[in-house]
Amino acid sequence: MRRSFHDLASLAARLGVGGHFLSDGWQKLEAGLTATGDRFAALGAPGPGVWAAVTMLIELVGGALLVAGLAVPVCGLLLFGEVAAVFALSAGARSLPPTADEVSLVVALGAACVLLAAGGAGRLSIDRMVMIGRRRAASGDFAPEGETDDVITALRDAEASEPVPTGTGPAARAAAPDAPVTVPTAATGPGKEAAKPAPVRPRPRGSRAAPPAPGPGKSGDTLVAGGKGDTPKP
Repeated sequence: MRRSFHDLASLAARLGVGGHFLSDGWQKLEAGLTATGDRFAALGAPGPGVWAAVTMLIELVGGALLVAGLAVPVCGLLLFGEVAAVFALSAGARSLPPTADEVSLVVALGAACVLLAAGGAGRLSIDRMVMIGRRRAASGDFAPEGETDDVITALRDAEASEPVPTGTGPAARAAAPDAPVTVPTAATGPGKEAAKPAPVRPRPRGSRAAPPAPGPGKSGDTLVAGGKGDTPKP
């Protein structure tokens, strides 16, 4: 709430003070440099044409920038210096002291310019927008392409550094399903792999061994209980 009130007060001060200086500068511009120079010459200012051009430029440009809220600290100090210089010049040229209204106007304008220069333009100004843009540019919010490139590079590095299992086992096939699997052949020799031995299958428990095959010259009907090589009599 306090911050919002400060912003509204700064906006009102900028509009009032900037509008007053903009109006005075526009009047000098309509009157022309010659008529404005004659007024400064009547006050006894050295170089009245320079005074006319400088004061008209400061009031026009400074008033417009105050209303817009751009470079408010610099504009506030310049306008305060311009008000103080013109008041001192006019007060020294007169034989009578300045009136109370003139003094009040100069004090009010000078105090407002100093307050704006010290407090800033508030959030309702171009200065605030420029500050936000600089902060975003410094933090990198306007560089999404660079962040995307960094992410892609990190993913590629992680993929390149991941070890790939070798061999023909299940782990290797799962890691690289499209990789060709080398099957050893039975031929041996230079540059060739040895034949892979056949796997030995365990015999089931409780089973009996198969009888040996009959040798040469013996029939399959030989009775083991009848003796060695004896054949049964008819």
